[in-house]
Amino acid sequence: MKLLLLLALVGLAQGFQTRVPLRRMKSLRQRLQEQGLLESYLEQHPYNLAAKYFPGIAVEPLENYMDDEYFGTISIGTPPQEFTVVFDTGSSNLWVPSVFCSSPACRNHNRFNPVESSTFLSTNDTLFIAYGTGSMTGVLGYDTVNVAGINVRHQIFGLAETEPGDFFYYTPFDGILGLAFPSIASSGATPVFDNMMMENLVDRHLFSVYLSRDSQGGSFVLFGAIDPYYTTKGISWIPLSAETYWQISMESVSVNGAAVACSRGCQAIVDTGTTLLAVPIRAFRTLMRLLGASSSGEISCEAVSNLPNLIFHIHGKEFPVPPRAYVLRSNGYCTLGFQGMDVPTEEGELWILGDVFIREYYIIFDRANNKVGLSRLP
Repeated sequence: MKLLLLLALVGLAQGFQTRVPLRRMKSLRQRLQEQGLLESYLEQHPYNLAAKYFPGIAVEPLENYMDDEYFGTISIGTPPQEFTVVFDTGSSNLWVPSVFCSSPACRNHNRFNPVESSTFLSTNDTLFIAYGTGSMTGVLGYDTVNVAGINVRHQIFGLAETEPGDFFYYTPFDGILGLAFPSIASSGATPVFDNMMMENLVDRHLFSVYLSRDSQGGSFVLFGAIDPYYTTKGISWIPLSAETYWQISMESVSVNGAAVACSRGCQAIVDTGTTLLAVPIRAFRTLMRLLGASSSGEISCEAVSNLPNLIFHIHGKEFPVPPRAYVLRSNGYCTLGFQGMDVPTEEGELWILGDVFIREYYIIFDRANNKVGLSRLP
C-alpha cells in the first residue's frame, strides 16, 4: 500500500507529461532502393520540396517524408485502433487511412473503421490536401486519440478516402500527426497538441524532440515537459518570427569563419517532417562547390574527415552542424544531406532545418512563449 501511495505521489509531482517513443525504420527511399524501384519512381514523380511552405494551407507534398525514418504509434477510437504516424512539426492536421479508402496505398496500411468505435462522431465536412503526385481526400470526424497514455477526447481528424497510390503504397507509416500551428491546418481542424493544452492534459504548453543518431535507439517526442538529461549544456531560446510553422530568423551560415549563405539574414523552419537540410538554390550550389561535392550531392567518403562544420548563426549564437551529421552514408556511398529549393518570403530566403540539423540538438517547441529552444547534444 505504501509503495502504491509513493508511486502515485511521484506521478503527481511529475505533472502531466507523456513520452512517445519513436522507432527508427528504413525510409521510403531505402525501401524503393532495395527493390530497384527508386530511379524509375523519381523519374515518374519529380517533386518540389518548396511546395510544402508556399502560402496556402492545403499544399503538402508527401515526398517530404521520403527520407523519414522516425515514427511513433498512436491509437484512435474505443476500443483503440493503432496507427504508425510521423510526428510532423511542419504541418498541423492529423489524418489516417480509413476503411472507406480503396486506393492500393490504403489497403496495405492500417485503416480506421468508425463502425468499430463507440466514441466516433461523424461530420459532413470534407478534407482535401494537394500533393505533388495527386491528392488526399477524405472526411473529418471526431474521436478519442490516445498519445502514449494521454486521451484527447473529441479530437478532429481526417479519415482518408483516397491517397496518392504510388507514393503511399511503400511508406512505412500510416498517417501524419501535425504539430505546427492551427493557422495552417487544412479545413480549420484543431491540431492534437492544441486540444491537449485546452483540456489541461499537459503540465506545460510545450513539447520536445530527441532524434537519435545512426542506429541508436531512444528517440522520442515528449509532451508537456523538458527532459533535463538532454539540456546539460544549457538551452538557447529563439523567438518565432511567424506563428504558422516553427519559423525563426537566421543571421547567416558560415564555413571556416566566413559567411557563405544567408549573409543578409533569412528565415528557417524547424521541421521534424523533413529529413534533409533544404537550402535555397544559390546557397546549395555554393555549398556543393565549397565542400567538393558533385551537383547531385555525391562526395568521396574518404574526404569526409576533412570537411568543416557548418555554422548556423541564430539569435546571436552559433549552432554548428558537423560533417558526421550532414554527410549521409548508404551502401558505401556518401552524399550531402542537402536539397535545393527556393521559397521567397517577405523576410528573405527560406531554409528548412530538418532531421540532419535536429539530430544535433534537443529541440523544445514552446507554445506558451512562441519560442524554440535548442540544447546541443554530446
